[in-house]
Amino acid sequence: MSAFMTKTLKALGLAAVAATLAVSAPAMASGGAAHPHAPKEGFSFEGPFGTFDQGQLQRGYKVFREVCSNCHSATLLSFRNLGQKGGPFYDEKYKNPNDNPYVKQIASEFEVPDIDTDTGDAITRPASTSDHFPKKFANEYAARASNGGALPPDLSVITKARHGGARYIYSLLTGFKNPPKGLHVAEGQHYNPYMAGALATQWSGDPHHVPVGGVLAMAPPLKDDLVTYDDGTKATTHQMAADVAAFLEWAGDPHATLRKKTGVAVLIYLLLFAGLTYAAYRKVWHGKH
Repeated sequence: MSAFMTKTLKALGLAAVAATLAVSAPAMASGGAAHPHAPKEGFSFEGPFGTFDQGQLQRGYKVFREVCSNCHSATLLSFRNLGQKGGPFYDEKYKNPNDNPYVKQIASEFEVPDIDTDTGDAITRPASTSDHFPKKFANEYAARASNGGALPPDLSVITKARHGGARYIYSLLTGFKNPPKGLHVAEGQHYNPYMAGALATQWSGDPHHVPVGGVLAMAPPLKDDLVTYDDGTKATTHQMAADVAAFLEWAGDPHATLRKKTGVAVLIYLLLFAGLTYAAYRKVWHGKH
């Protein structure tokens, strides 16, 4: 085998390994926070061949709708995304998610702003499947006023914006603890070792052993049996945290499963092409050097 072909095959092999690691390896925590972790049963979507569990996505949407959306929005997500292939309410009978009656019902439960074409007045109307999830608050000032001065982040791509992705969401939701002795936490704030922060100015203990984590205005949002799952799953805090983390991971990239399948197919094609190229090389140049 020539040096050129050897280098080509090695490069393809390294590319395949790098792509696999890029998909499967969780992002590392930073900023002084504890390293986020997955629930003990793991997440089905992790890894290069992982896929989302539709039942878990449906449960996660329920937690988002009944708990998280009281303060947070997901304005980059359209209602029709819920009914697309791989989504929580996909039904193969409705190839077009806009025709999915369940998605239509979900959308109709929300009010979105619009304009009366006859009068020009601002109005609200029931959402349609083509609409995005509406904002929870009219503006930033209203959001802060309703949350003790804190601005709840939009959750559309929160798993892409935080180190650890779904693992971070799960760890944060289940990680609230009483602050260590010596850590001053202001009223209305809550200590969480998975929240990135700098606690040195609030720490009166050994300056060389400042606790990891940070404080946030959100109180622990989950408790056992806070929601009732339609499939009969026990709604423990850990179960709800895992389910909503999975839903938010899907919401941040609804086409993730398709992208993984495409990536694997491309890698297989490249490996086959490399083999054919080598075979052609052997056929054409055999015995000529």
